[in-house]
Amino acid sequence: MPDLLLELFSEEIPARMQARAAEDLRKLVTDGLVQAGLIYEGAKAFVTPRRLALAVQGIPAKQPDVKEEKKGPRVGAPDAAIAGFLRAAGLGSIAEARVQPDKKGDFYVAVIQRPGRASIDVIAEILPEVIRGFPWPKSMRWGEQSGKGASDNPSLEANASDARSLRWVRPLHAIVAMFGPETEEPDTVRFQVDGIAAGNETCGHRFLAPQPFTVRRLDDYAAKLEKAKVIIDRERRKHIILADARNLAFAQGYDLVEDTELLDEVAGLVEWPVALMGTFDEAFLSIPPEVIRTTIRNNQKCFVLRDPRSAQLVSKFILVANIEARDGGRAIVAGNERVIRARLSDTKFFYETDLAIRLEDRLPKFQQIVFHEKLGTQADRIARLEALAGHIARAIDADVQKSERAALLCKADLLTEVVGEFPELQGLMGKYYAQAQGEDEAVAHACEDHYKPKGPDDLVPADPVSVAVALADKLDLLVGFWAIGEKPTGSKDPYALRRAALGTIRLVLGNGLRFPLSQPIREAWSLHARSGAARNSRSEAIIPDLLAFFADRLKIQLREQGARHDLVDAVFALAGQDDILLMVRRIEALGKFLDTEDGRNLLAGYRRATNIIRIEEKRDGREYVGAPDSSLYRQPEEQALSQAIAITKVEVATATAQEDFEAAMHSMAKLRPLVDAFFEKVTVNVTEGTDKQELRGNRLKLLNEIREATRIVADFSRIEG
Repeated sequence: MPDLLLELFSEEIPARMQARAAEDLRKLVTDGLVQAGLIYEGAKAFVTPRRLALAVQGIPAKQPDVKEEKKGPRVGAPDAAIAGFLRAAGLGSIAEARVQPDKKGDFYVAVIQRPGRASIDVIAEILPEVIRGFPWPKSMRWGEQSGKGASDNPSLEANASDARSLRWVRPLHAIVAMFGPETEEPDTVRFQVDGIAAGNETCGHRFLAPQPFTVRRLDDYAAKLEKAKVIIDRERRKHIILADARNLAFAQGYDLVEDTELLDEVAGLVEWPVALMGTFDEAFLSIPPEVIRTTIRNNQKCFVLRDPRSAQLVSKFILVANIEARDGGRAIVAGNERVIRARLSDTKFFYETDLAIRLEDRLPKFQQIVFHEKLGTQADRIARLEALAGHIARAIDADVQKSERAALLCKADLLTEVVGEFPELQGLMGKYYAQAQGEDEAVAHACEDHYKPKGPDDLVPADPVSVAVALADKLDLLVGFWAIGEKPTGSKDPYALRRAALGTIRLVLGNGLRFPLSQPIREAWSLHARSGAARNSRSEAIIPDLLAFFADRLKIQLREQGARHDLVDAVFALAGQDDILLMVRRIEALGKFLDTEDGRNLLAGYRRATNIIRIEEKRDGREYVGAPDSSLYRQPEEQALSQAIAITKVEVATATAQEDFEAAMHSMAKLRPLVDAFFEKVTVNVTEGTDKQELRGNRLKLLNEIREATRIVADFSRIEG
């Protein structure tokens, strides 16, 4: 079957846009093929800095034939109706239609047969639409097109009046579009986009092999490009960069400090990667290693190296050039060394300037910096963090004085020169500056760790002082925005409150913390109320709503670990459930119990009992609650079930109080045979006897006792399945 090869050759595509662009191209073209009835076998997209390419294998040579029946007017309808039907159906006369009987009469029916079009013609219509409507995050117009080139004066105006001008990420120079079977010479797909005609000619590397050459299909396209110093496969370029950088470092006795994000970016900057090693002055190693790495990474997109024996950075770096230079890359290395030397010199000046000012001396400036117009200044927030961290420290047995000190200093590095230059180093620089001024190690590490965990792959702080400050930071954020009504809605979460809640949950579970979450939430609300931020809210409204938000986040957390969300609902439905660690243990025990035969049978019995109660309460317009009257028991199964429920309640309550949830579940399992016997022998809706109403009501109350006994552990009505 025929294959399609498409290449869009342009000026440099920003590295950050390349992966998404390749996927968009694949999806747009293949979706268009499928909509046209052309089912393909496979598709793969490629991207380099100067080209987007797509290969689609196994496309049929033509569309399938289409047979369609079009119903027309009734036999004997007015001439105008018949004439309209003939035009719509493409018939020359009504004799070409057939008559089809219907319960409402006889109608004309046209049988329209349309032969499938050649795929190359269909593709010639799909591709221009894909190119013109391509969803670049940012695109540009560059005026009237002329042949394959563009004008020398690009215009970035989004509302340019020339509707004919193509919007593309960078000026588009050429289009390759070839279609045909492997055994034959492929044909060019004939179309134009703004004066650029599709053809079979492309170019290699801008400097190493700029001469144009023709291509036919994917195999010879990739081979010819590689001969012309272009590696079309992005993943292969990444593999070459990483392998060459590792080998170059190893040859000099160093280890490469690997960086996945930087590797992705560098692979989007080169078509023919060449790894080279450069050097910088050892005096710069007095700067914290993360700062050196960030400076070199952000400014020159280079990798840093370390000594494998000490794991310390060395004064070497690896750059990836896009050219095989005649001088072996010496000029390229020298140029990068000059830039890196200047950048590190600036960074060293910033760092040494920062060290001259103590963290606490920076705090007064926060009084002029607004955190949020409704939540006060950064100084207000720091004061709340200090008080809240002390409150949490007492609850989790952390050092109160150190926790308060860390909370006071943890935001101070936001005003430093290094963090101003590299915002991603906030927290980390706070640790270095705290260490430099002689702060306790726990305080210094809390300055770094209080932002953590930032995501699902981030480490959870373990030091109690760090945990106290991290919890304070997240709970102050959540309570504050809850107090002013700025909760997440749908997919919108501008203040990252979902991340803050998940971070809180991970801090609690990761450190095995046992304390009621409502207590620090209430304290945080009180602190906001004192500063005036929570004056229009009530803690009675905020706390339950915020705890419900935590329940939703906990569901996500546990679901990722394989737990069932309905079990989370069942436990959260109980009053006063705000101890996250205890809830998780209860949920785990409940899940294990329901996986046993006893658990499944007890759940079935519970549902049967509650269904009966619900139906009868709705019919009678009353609730059957309260203790049943033992004098009204008429059958031994009633007496036995009642006694078993009484014993089970005590055992379950005792086991739950001791947090032995497994024992509580085993106690509930003892009810199973007695519940089965009750339903087998006892008729709830008594139909005979003068005391039938009393007996019926008493038996419904006894069934309700099953519900009350299980509710000590969880609300079984929330359990699905």
